[in-house]
Amino acid sequence: MAKVIYVTGGARSGKSSYALQLAGCYAGRVFLATAEPFDGEMRNRIDRHREERGNAFYTIEEPLYVERALTSLPSGTDVVLLDCLTVWAGNLMHHAETDDAIASRVDALLEALRHPPCDMILVSNEVGMGIVPENVMARRFRDIAGTINQRVAAAATEAWLLCSGIPVRLK
Repeated sequence: MAKVIYVTGGARSGKSSYALQLAGCYAGRVFLATAEPFDGEMRNRIDRHREERGNAFYTIEEPLYVERALTSLPSGTDVVLLDCLTVWAGNLMHHAETDDAIASRVDALLEALRHPPCDMILVSNEVGMGIVPENVMARRFRDIAGTINQRVAAAATEAWLLCSGIPVRLK
């Protein structure tokens, strides 16, 4: 049975580097990117991540329908590294707008994780360890991201928390 590995941590905690390290053990690697280049700073981030990966991954860019991307993987795919669920949550808020529409997208991902086509590594930011945001949109984002994280972590066969670059196994 395919593994589902959940990797979380705070900003700049080392979670993406750790996920790349985990994926490095596989031959057929696919990187499922959720980021959209909305502005110059995000374009620069995307470019830096591409450089970090080099040619080691086949990249699929899918900001909304990540479960659909899993149905059209290249043959020989051994692992998919999805980076990241929190960016995906922001995309869902921007495009789907309603909580029901977002819940539908999350349900579709979780259904795909029940029978993944290969091993999966899913990266997400832990957003609930700081202060309560002062505005409604930020609190909604924190709540949506936190719910996604809980549900994906529960579905995962392994879960890791990165703290200051050190992986701590949660399950």
